[in-house]
Amino acid sequence: MELRVLRYFLTVAREGNITRAAEILHMTQPTLSRQLAQLEDELNAQLLIRGKRHITLTEEGMRLRRRAEEIVELADRTEQEFALPHEVLSGNISIGSGEASCSEVLAELILSFRELHPMVSFDLYSGNADLLKERLDKGLIDIALLMEPVDVVRYDYLRLNHEEKWGALMRADDPRAQSACISRDELVTAPLMLSRRLLVQQEIASWLGAEADTLQVVSTHNLIANAARLVERGMGLAITVEGAVSLYDPKRFCFRPIFPPMITRSVMVWKKYQSFNPATTAFLEHIRRSLQAGEEQK
Repeated sequence: MELRVLRYFLTVAREGNITRAAEILHMTQPTLSRQLAQLEDELNAQLLIRGKRHITLTEEGMRLRRRAEEIVELADRTEQEFALPHEVLSGNISIGSGEASCSEVLAELILSFRELHPMVSFDLYSGNADLLKERLDKGLIDIALLMEPVDVVRYDYLRLNHEEKWGALMRADDPRAQSACISRDELVTAPLMLSRRLLVQQEIASWLGAEADTLQVVSTHNLIANAARLVERGMGLAITVEGAVSLYDPKRFCFRPIFPPMITRSVMVWKKYQSFNPATTAFLEHIRRSLQAGEEQK
């Protein structure tokens, strides 16, 4: 299975049309069709359903698409690393981050690093901790900024000093928005929207003094943006950190911290024994120095 053919397959999957894909790839339609047929023979699976005007993927085709995207992305990253000039620090650093105010800390670190090394670029990926760890384990990102609770046994990590305050996202006209905070008793009986991560659900339930399966969970989500639309329609309260909703319209939404306070921190993690390009190695050292400087200023 050649990387070149996987790129052909992904182009066809994206365009949904053999003719358009062949034009993009600067090859003839019969040649492209032959390459795809050979790929199906090699995998002993039907990947495409060929209609008169449109191509659709079979179940096996969709599975290959996911794998091919990962393979091609990893191959491209490898080529980029070995193509870097040695005399000037350059290259690309891939970082995954969730929705939290710690992303502001990450932005400051990126900006200060770019001032020192303007030839370095960054590739940012958003997702919850489970998705970020999956991409980290597959080598698709170099570093992940994860919010606790998180299992860091398999990773090297740096814990950020920045604190994240948990609370409830609600409609601006919700009666509970009249108070400066929201109590545990109110949350135990309220319809809640929680992170899909089981560790987070268990942490919240434990803090509320309840079992996770006794809470009135009306939906789960991987990113708060998905839940916010349901909050606006009055479905319930979304439990999240304050930094995840800082850009939301205050005329439509209101965030109220939980009382007593529920505080967590974030960690910057990467795979143990990972061999990085010089730019990523230098960026991690930049983070260490910045965190140390912050500690010394206290």
